Amino acid sequence: MQQLIALLSGILFGLGLGLSQMVDRERVIGFLDIAGKWDPTLIFVLGGAVGVTLLSFRWVLGRKQPVLVSTFSMPNRKDIDRKLITGAIIFGIGWGITGYCPGPSLTALVLGIWNPVLFVGAFVAGSLAYRRFQQ
Repeated sequence: MQQLIALLSGILFGLGLGLSQMVDRERVIGFLDIAGKWDPTLIFVLGGAVGVTLLSFRWVLGRKQPVLVSTFSMPNRKDIDRKLITGAIIFGIGWGITGYCPGPSLTALVLGIWNPVLFVGAFVAGSLAYRRFQQ
């Protein structure tokens, strides 16, 4: 049942990304270009995500336990270290340059263009390189 819920959630997420045009790198780059020709339309996507999270998390976390598992799995780290800041900066630069972040890039693979394919390949290579250098 967990896998079915995960599949349905992923489909809903992908449909939302496509419908909101988060897979259109030009729209995303326009949203990120606050000093130039800013496109504020994706603020509605952000507002919708934050609104749903604020409403649903209060209700969900108020329950004694989740529906399909015995305990909640919540992050417990609250520290801000150099690796977090460096990773956030690198992620932001990559997002600003390409107009893709991991979720929308996977959804954009169905568009039949090379940009998301190249991005996903570079994303995987960067992740593997990090894992190798971490050891």
